[in-house]
Amino acid sequence: MADATRVGSIYAVAAFGFWGLTPIYYKLLPHVPPAEILAHRVVWSVIFGAAFVTLARSWGAVRSSLADRRTLAALALTAALVSTNWLVYIWAIANEQVMSTSLGYYINPLVNVLLGMLFLGEKLNRPRMVAVFLAVAGTTSLALEVGSLPWVSLTLAFSFGFYGLIRKRLGLPGLAALFVETLLVAPLALLALGWFHRDGQGAFGSDPGTSLLLVLAGPVTLLPLLWFAEAARRLPLVTVGFFQYLGPTLTFLLAALVYDEPFTFAWAVTFGLIWTALAVFSADSLRTRERLRRAARAAAAS
Repeated sequence: MADATRVGSIYAVAAFGFWGLTPIYYKLLPHVPPAEILAHRVVWSVIFGAAFVTLARSWGAVRSSLADRRTLAALALTAALVSTNWLVYIWAIANEQVMSTSLGYYINPLVNVLLGMLFLGEKLNRPRMVAVFLAVAGTTSLALEVGSLPWVSLTLAFSFGFYGLIRKRLGLPGLAALFVETLLVAPLALLALGWFHRDGQGAFGSDPGTSLLLVLAGPVTLLPLLWFAEAARRLPLVTVGFFQYLGPTLTFLLAALVYDEPFTFAWAVTFGLIWTALAVFSADSLRTRERLRRAARAAAAS
């Protein structure tokens, strides 16, 4: 058990640490349009995904997903959601909004709580209601200060929230489902690349460094997902939830310390409220976990 926890923790740090530092990768491609990067991300994810699915012996799950119309329709919807999430994320990195992406992924766990209440019939206890209220207050505070909603943050949080909600209901293996999602979007991605490459304007092939970076979009997408799956297999969900905050924390530090994005008073108020909300949410999760553990011990002893 101790070995499994240690290995799971290493995988969790690798996955969320990698996701938190991903802006570094996209910052290396400022000369490539976000839509072209997205198209390469989809195509190379299909190519590398096929290899990973083979190694994981998951072709059975892929075939069953493609054969079932309802599953395929649901995966088409999740493909649209994750493609939107990826495009907005890449656009934000290219347009000096790294801090907005960090805020979006800080908000995401609280959006998941809200979606669970609205669509899964989950009840919000008082601490979680307070956490959601604080998140709404933080987002509203920033909107009032800058004169508009933080659309990048909200799009990332809600697109990934709905993506997770639908994927949870499907209950498919993560790698197989992602492969089918990218496979469904691949024809559009190939058409987009054809359009970018007409008259020789595409970035791929322009120089070896850019071409290599675009090929690496596949592993950049798939490797942290595989590490996350290994972590989730070995660790309790609550523990994985705590590791989740590593990603946006590293992204926030990159934005403030490396990319010199302004951390104004309005941003400080918003992040302060969001961090407080996450502290309340995390404390409640720990109490719930401990209560369930005591109940299980009592049931085993009786």
